[in-house]
This record gives sequence, C-alpha cells and structure tokens, in this order.
Amino acid sequence: MTTVARSPNMTVHEARQRLQHERNSRLTQLSAIEDGAALADGDLATARTAAIRRVLTEITAAEDRLTGDTYGTCQGCKTRIPGERLEILPYVRYCVRCQQRAA
Repeated sequence: MTTVARSPNMTVHEARQRLQHERNSRLTQLSAIEDGAALADGDLATARTAAIRRVLTEITAAEDRLTGDTYGTCQGCKTRIPGERLEILPYVRYCVRCQQRAA
C-alpha cells in the first residue's frame, strides 16, 4: 500500500478517489446551476459558478501535487497538512495557520 507523501493516513488511491468524488460533486452542482440559470438570480448564479470553477481548478492542482509527490505538504510553510484536514478538503494547499494568514 503506497501512502501519500507526508500523509501516512491516506493512500494515493484514496486521495485520488476523494479528489474524483469532489470533482463529480462540483460538476453536478455546476450542471444544476446551468440547468436552472433561467430561473435563478443572474448575479448569484454567476458567483456560484465562479466559486465552483475555482474549486475545480484547486482539485486539478491537487491531482498535480499528488502526481508530483507534494500532495499533503503545505505550500506556505512546507509542513505536513494533517490527514484530518485532507479528508475534509482533499484539494487544500495550506495548513490551517498558513490559510488563516492568506485570508
């Protein structure tokens, strides 16, 4: 069993599955917004669509990090991102501390 770099609680296969699940969920949301666009508030639908597209970009970047063996490493301080955080947000780039600094 191969584990994800810096995240001993999650295998590469599990990380890929989580990322794929996140991608599928976001694509479903995007489709629902686009299908209901005529009924929805234009500004709200545009904002939601933009947010979902940003997450899809983050998911792709996480897949690249998984391939590049840097998945699970904070891009700010280079420490290990806790497995619990990756389970909740498998595409996250930063540990909590660095994320709070960026906000």
